[in-house]
Amino acid sequence: MAWFKRQDNEIENSSPEKRVRTEGLWVKCEGCDQYIFKADLDNNQQVCPKCGQHHKIDARCRVANLLEPGYELVDLELKSTDPLNFYDVKSYKSRLAKAQQATGLNDAIVNAVGRLGTHDVVLSVMEYAFIGGSMGSVVGETIARAVDRSLESRRPLIIISASGGARMMEGIASLMQLAKISSGLAQLDDAGVPYISVLTDPTTGGVTASFAMLGDLNIAEPGALIGFAGPRVIEQTIRQKLPEGFQRSEFLLEHGMLDAVVPRQELKPYIDRALSFMTAAT
Repeated sequence: MAWFKRQDNEIENSSPEKRVRTEGLWVKCEGCDQYIFKADLDNNQQVCPKCGQHHKIDARCRVANLLEPGYELVDLELKSTDPLNFYDVKSYKSRLAKAQQATGLNDAIVNAVGRLGTHDVVLSVMEYAFIGGSMGSVVGETIARAVDRSLESRRPLIIISASGGARMMEGIASLMQLAKISSGLAQLDDAGVPYISVLTDPTTGGVTASFAMLGDLNIAEPGALIGFAGPRVIEQTIRQKLPEGFQRSEFLLEHGMLDAVVPRQELKPYIDRALSFMTAAT
């Protein structure tokens, strides 16, 4: 019977080596709970090859996935301050320092100028890993600069949103960014320069209430949570059960809030074709 039993000393001797060999090689999918070989997930733009779950992806990877080689990152020098000397369970200054160290960015936004397919574009991408992609003064100013750059060069503007909303640690200064960016987009519209908004998981709060829903074309990734208040808050407020899939991108497409839901692997050619149509008359 000893042949069919694993001895304790065998477990002690083999387990550490196996853990070292396999550590970081596999990722558990949030959608199907299956373990995916990390290299397969990386090669598929962080989309599960088994169930199609779109996992979060950082801003610089999104830029690299969409733009041709030779693009330029711009407007990276801005840094947030702490105008309110804000403190909750920890200081805002310490949150900023931790997020900057973890992401290698000064704030939750990356601007780039480059070529997408056959079109020169201005691209602005939010970074959810930086304090939940919250929109403070620096995010607002950086997006406003992207709008201005697009207006001056007449290059189409693309904004990819991933955010929990306005950064309340900056108070009214963060809320003013909604009007600031929206007014810039109105000028872009008057000038006839295309603006495409791409909403990813999650896009909520003041970002949804402003520039994320103001695109000439509003696109979302599959399964993305999109809304103003979260579903749990809404249920607690109205004391009713929400429909299945409420605030997910497919639900919003069905109810006319979005123009398209496009898988991540198809996003680049889809935007390229859309821009060809939108700029045909210019």
